[in-house]
Amino acid sequence: MLSNYPKQDITGVILAGGRARRMGGEDKGLIRLNGRPMIEFVIEGFAPQVASLMINANRNLERYRQLGNCPVIEDVVDGFAGPLAGMASAMQSAQTPYILTVPCDSPFVAEHLAQHLCTALEHQQARLSVAGDGQRMQPVFALLPCDLLTDLQDFLNNGGRKIDRWYLHHKTALADLSGAADSFLNINSREDLLDIEEKIRSRSPSC
Repeated sequence: MLSNYPKQDITGVILAGGRARRMGGEDKGLIRLNGRPMIEFVIEGFAPQVASLMINANRNLERYRQLGNCPVIEDVVDGFAGPLAGMASAMQSAQTPYILTVPCDSPFVAEHLAQHLCTALEHQQARLSVAGDGQRMQPVFALLPCDLLTDLQDFLNNGGRKIDRWYLHHKTALADLSGAADSFLNINSREDLLDIEEKIRSRSPSC
């Protein structure tokens, strides 16, 4: 059981392995956001909260290695099998007891995401911890113990793909991040991209 946010026990994982059908198949993490690859915003907000970072991607692997200066791992299951496949790959590669996952298309990572997830895990005496925005669970913002790898692999090998269905197999803590609602904004369209670019500009200090 975690206690008092042991950062050294957590590997951060940025999930960038999807097909991005709603963005015309573009590799979301590499889409330009205010002139920079979107994943750079995620890295900046996420890296200080974890012991180390890795990126889960299934294409443009060399570009991701150059951007993140950290390991890039592919899915253990072929065919763009969804975030659970990326989670399993990360559990298999991590050298820490836990991984903490975030998506590549939510650039405003909550400053205290790891702390909230760790606290919820401990207080609710759960096996894994997932963020909530006050209205619903945000399932890819998750703190997962790597000793669940075999269980997750069995789920995937049996055709399981729905992340919430796998969570149902384990006691899951819900961490309240309703005060950081913007951290769950994600980009699924050109309109979303423009909206988030405007938010970034409004947050930047004026000269």
